[in-house]
Amino acid sequence: MGLLLYHPGGPEWTKVGKTVLRGNLPAKIDDKSRLKVPTGFRTLIEHEYGRELFVTSLTGESVRIYPMPVWLDIERRLGEMASTEPARVRFIGRLNYFGLVTELDNQGRVLIQPRLREAAGMTGEVDVLGQLNYLEVWNHERLVDRFAREPFTDDDARALAKYGI
Repeated sequence: MGLLLYHPGGPEWTKVGKTVLRGNLPAKIDDKSRLKVPTGFRTLIEHEYGRELFVTSLTGESVRIYPMPVWLDIERRLGEMASTEPARVRFIGRLNYFGLVTELDNQGRVLIQPRLREAAGMTGEVDVLGQLNYLEVWNHERLVDRFAREPFTDDDARALAKYGI
């Protein structure tokens, strides 16, 4: 897999390393609870991972869209943990509560199940954020409020500096 860099002059991608999903592309949730995945993200996901997805949330505040190969790798790592590990049990329980295995339709839409749509406020305008190997979808107002409540701090900068960032 190669890193695909977006060229501002048009929708061209150049392969130079590992594929990542990055940036924020606004989108809409339609009347049937489907997200039209922005073309830049959709093209990359279909090309690198295929159409099958696991759509879920850990907290219900936002929606996570995992390409199935990424999700299967997470499941593999979870399988290495003791089945009684409390963090594993809580993690799997929450992700399955909100989760739905689905795929991109021919128009690039993905269904968000009703329980998750309601919890995350997925109606109308949303922000679709690339999170390296999955997408995170936020109700726009909730995301702006979160940034105001949880500012980037000096402690955050120090933690990233340990990794040369």
